[in-house]
Amino acid sequence: MKRFAVFGNPIKHSYSPIIHSLFAEQFGFEICYEKCLINKHEFVAEVEKFFDDGGMGLNITVPFKQEAYRFLSNLSERSIEAGSVNTIKKDYNGNLCGDNTDGLGLKVDLVKNLKWNISNKRVLIIGAGGATRGILRSLFSLNPSQIVIANRTPGKVLSLLSHFKSLHNVSGCSLDNVNKEAPFDIIINATSASLNNEAVFLSDQIISEDEFFCYDLAYSDSLTPFLDWGLKRGAEISDGIGMLVEQAAESFSIWLDKAPQTESVIKYLKNNY
Repeated sequence: MKRFAVFGNPIKHSYSPIIHSLFAEQFGFEICYEKCLINKHEFVAEVEKFFDDGGMGLNITVPFKQEAYRFLSNLSERSIEAGSVNTIKKDYNGNLCGDNTDGLGLKVDLVKNLKWNISNKRVLIIGAGGATRGILRSLFSLNPSQIVIANRTPGKVLSLLSHFKSLHNVSGCSLDNVNKEAPFDIIINATSASLNNEAVFLSDQIISEDEFFCYDLAYSDSLTPFLDWGLKRGAEISDGIGMLVEQAAESFSIWLDKAPQTESVIKYLKNNY
C-alpha cells in the first residue's frame, strides 16, 4: 500500500488524511495517509526515516515549511519563489524533491470556488511566515492594487520582502502600525493564531467602506476568532478549507500523476466537519 503523511506541530486539526482518502477513492487507489506530530528538533530525521521506510510523499505544515526548504536541495521553481516547501516526493533516482502548492491552492479557491475579485483591491496579509511566503506570488498574480504584510516582529517582514523584492506594490509594517496603511478591501490571516483559537487584534479603522472580505488560511469545525471578527463587521468570509483541498489536489497530482476532482471533497468537508 502506498504510504503518505502530513508532518506538523500541531497536527491534530488536520483534515488531510480525509481529503487524500477521498481523492484516492476517485481512482480506485488504496493508500495509507497519516498525520504525524513531529518534535520541532527532529523534523529532518523524521523526513529521512519516512522515505527510508518506503513512504511515497509528504505534506508539510506549520511550523516546518521553511525548514523543509532549507533542508532539500532539489526544489521546484514554485518552492524557490516561495522560500518554503509544503510537498515532498522521492523521484526515480531516489532524490527528495520539494514543491509548494499553497499559492495555487489559494488562487484556485479565490477565483474558482469563491469567485472573489482581487483585481485593484487593497490586500492585507497578517503574518510573515511560511504560509505567507507560499501564497504571496500567486496572490500578486491576481493584480491587487496593493499588498501589505503586517507582523508582530518587523524584522520578519523585512526578511520576507527581501526575498520578494521583484514584486512591486508589496510593502510591510508592524502589526501595531497597520492602521497607518488602511483601509483594506481584503484581509488574509496567515498566522497560526486560529489553530490555537486565539484572536488577531485588529482595529475597525482598517476596514474598507466598500466591499470587505476576510479569509483565514486556517480552518476549524467552528468559526475562527478572526472570521468572527470579520462577520460581525459585515465582511464576506471564508476559512481555508477550499485552499486546503485545492493545494492537496496538486500534491496528489505530483505524487501519483492524477488530477482529482475537488468540488465534491470541499462540499463533503463543509457538510461533515
